[in-house]
Amino acid sequence: MFWKLTLAIALGFILGAVALGFLPLLWLGFGQAFHIDDYLPRVVVFTLKQAFLSTLLSVAIALPVALALARRQFFGREALLRIFSVPLALPAIVAILGIVGVYGNSGPFGGLFSIYGLKGILLAHVFFNMPLAVRLMLTRLESIPAENFRLAAQLNFSAGQVFRFIEWPQLASALMGIASLIFLLCTASFAVVLILGGGPQATTLEVAIYQSLRLDFDPARASILALAQLVTCGLLVLVAGQFAREIQVVPPTLARTRRWDGKSRFSKILDGLLIALGIVIVVPPILSVILSGIGSIRPDGSLFWASATSLLIGLASASLSIALGWVLAETAARQPRTFLKSVITLACLASLIMPPAVLATGWFVTLSPLADMSRYAIFLVIILNALMALPFVWSPLYPAITDSVQRHDRLCSSLGLSGLARFKLIDLPVLRKPLGLAFLMAVIVSLGDLSAITLFGSDSLVTLPALIFRQMGNYRMNDAAGTALVLAAFCFALITIAQRWSQSHDHT
Repeated sequence: MFWKLTLAIALGFILGAVALGFLPLLWLGFGQAFHIDDYLPRVVVFTLKQAFLSTLLSVAIALPVALALARRQFFGREALLRIFSVPLALPAIVAILGIVGVYGNSGPFGGLFSIYGLKGILLAHVFFNMPLAVRLMLTRLESIPAENFRLAAQLNFSAGQVFRFIEWPQLASALMGIASLIFLLCTASFAVVLILGGGPQATTLEVAIYQSLRLDFDPARASILALAQLVTCGLLVLVAGQFAREIQVVPPTLARTRRWDGKSRFSKILDGLLIALGIVIVVPPILSVILSGIGSIRPDGSLFWASATSLLIGLASASLSIALGWVLAETAARQPRTFLKSVITLACLASLIMPPAVLATGWFVTLSPLADMSRYAIFLVIILNALMALPFVWSPLYPAITDSVQRHDRLCSSLGLSGLARFKLIDLPVLRKPLGLAFLMAVIVSLGDLSAITLFGSDSLVTLPALIFRQMGNYRMNDAAGTALVLAAFCFALITIAQRWSQSHDHT
């Protein structure tokens, strides 16, 4: 009864927020005359094309990099993994400046190709999404029981056999979900396409919706574009769900995983090159931001206030997202393949299926005639950021809860463990690491968000990304670089704290 009530509250909250954002725009659109010209098919085709290519490149690079990192232990590995989390925290506009600083005409890799157009979009998306895929894949690989590798060593498995019989089955169940998540992120890409698209020939649905609402003030066209995005992404999620396989659970021991494969010289060189490839993709743009930001930090009141506001919104939205994600994951893990499970999955991906800009605009249209928006702005920003972070919470949390349910439900039932007692003794120790990763992702997604604060923010409600955006708008590029460096350092510190917390009970 408790889980049914909490499920109803969580689903009602998410679906209500989506309806409140989308239905007003739909009503405005159908209340006016509109027609579909060749603009819509062209935008849809380019949206799917750039999302498919970005996903293919990100996953194709992330898979061998994650396998190499899982096999190797070396000095600086933990720091490298923290660096791989930084692209998620950087506001897109700041990271794009770093990419342009490296691959633009004046950068060290300038002249290799034009940074503007499809190539620039793909490069930026790989920078953002390849590290995300590596982290999610590595979480799966590190959950493989040590007994599997010990048995493989006793049977004298080759590297190919280890991958085929041990690593691939663990990755295969999550690969479609990871690819779908990246595809949806690229489909909803806004700042990357807006800045690097290079013109109307490289426009996605998200950018076209923004242009229709903010530049042309054409809600009719915006509603049709939003419907196209809803149908496209919704079909993708449903199709991907048909190919996702349930996790085959093998109870692990508490010993640290030791690997006996990959000892040959060729394997070591290959893994080193793969890890170096990941470093080359991620590190140079971050270094560009750091070098341009050193000496440009202005520790004034606006910086401190924006930092405090970002932390407050980030923690609040992450807590709300974890609460929603936990309830939905607990319910879905105990469901067979039913309609309810599909509804829960769609609810968790709502912010990817329905663009945040559309949700925020719909909320603004609905609520602005009824109340003073400045009084409730911070709550709207927290809710929208929580919805945006929910897919990142769902991705690591749902598989871990599914594992826990399959391993422990029968034992807990026989022992009479339930409620708070089960949570303290069973669930929290087992789920500590995925919970830490999910909370971390939710915080850094909120810290790097610009869309919600742009619409609902004010002079008294400014986050670090909003401050950067204002500084760039006033052509204070050095100040913007300094603030971006503060945001990156802030995120790096949070990543360190979260990882140490999640690892502090590995032996308990």
